[in-house]
Amino acid sequence: MESIKKIFKIGNGPSSSHTIGPRTAAIEFLARTRDAFTYQVTLYGALAATGKGHLTDKAILEVLGSERTEILWKPEENLPFHTNGMKFIAFNSQKEKIDEWIIYSVGGGKLADENSVFSQEHIYPHKNISEILDYIEERGMTFWEYVQEYEDKDIWDYLGNIWEVMRQSVEDGLSEQGVLPGGLCLPRKAMQYHIRALSYKPSLVGRSLVQAYALAVSEHNAGGGKIVTAPTCGSSGVLPAVLYHLNHEDRFSTKQIIWALATAGLFGNVVKENASISGAEVGCQGEVGTACSMAAAAANQIFGGSPQQIEYAAEMALEHHLGLTCDPICGLVQVPCIERNAFAALRALDANLYAMMSDGKHIISFDKVVETMNLTGKDLPSLYKETATGGLAIVHKIRNDKESK
Repeated sequence: MESIKKIFKIGNGPSSSHTIGPRTAAIEFLARTRDAFTYQVTLYGALAATGKGHLTDKAILEVLGSERTEILWKPEENLPFHTNGMKFIAFNSQKEKIDEWIIYSVGGGKLADENSVFSQEHIYPHKNISEILDYIEERGMTFWEYVQEYEDKDIWDYLGNIWEVMRQSVEDGLSEQGVLPGGLCLPRKAMQYHIRALSYKPSLVGRSLVQAYALAVSEHNAGGGKIVTAPTCGSSGVLPAVLYHLNHEDRFSTKQIIWALATAGLFGNVVKENASISGAEVGCQGEVGTACSMAAAAANQIFGGSPQQIEYAAEMALEHHLGLTCDPICGLVQVPCIERNAFAALRALDANLYAMMSDGKHIISFDKVVETMNLTGKDLPSLYKETATGGLAIVHKIRNDKESK
């Protein structure tokens, strides 16, 4: 497996696969075609189907230049390697092609092609949680100590910076008001939820605040704000909400939060290695489901769970998101995405509590759920894989069309 640094990336929303990935690709192509006069970029499949709502064209044009770049949209055409395909072509002043590049945005801001994955360096010798559990149990280690053993020495500084951006994204989101961009006229709600939460009786305050924190980050992401992929932009509100709550309300230390981030990253890494974190590949179970699993593992560790209990919390969180479709209305990372982050944050805490009450023994392992999620994702029709051509997206469109007649 790669470094967990690949799971936690800092960037601007609203989508890691549709915004961060294409922007990174444009930067790569610009670097190799500095003498180009004009560019043509063709977007395929799910990337084209929901790219306008995800600001894909804006991300590319900001790098290559809107005055010399043409964007072509081909949502009905899929390239063979992945549904989020891009073709970059550079021309000289005589309109002659000087370079062509086909690349794919495969989730979490990551780029890949048929032959290689950029910056891929396997630093972990184990591929799944079962192998990792055997290793750390023999040595009396924790998950975060396992991460420390194989990552570079700067991992704690890196995760410290990640936590600071996460924390800031919560607080930025809580201070913002107004309507989110994109045409749905969806008002930001995090500030109102936060204020209302503080007025509830003590038994409800904590859970209500967690929802407000998740909404804050998700709305900040939808508005193009700076966030951390955890593991993607569309699911970026879950883990920060849980960790902010544990740090802010329960007073767990920054060091404990950063150790929990390492464990969360490890579980996200296993999903990415053995299945997918891309909504365009496996639906929202790969994004929000994975984020919930990461948050559940992090919370359980902070509350003193054993490695077996941590694994159980993560397993439950992912298992109960199996089959979750990705059907964003108008292709925007807003409905149902924002609410899903809030509910997943609460579910992560519920999975933590359930696991803490157990001895950690259970029948279905985390690795089995990851395998099941991958198979389920392959069986999902493309309608439910970030194309906005099925589910909530199409029902909303049909109803609106009827009402407007």
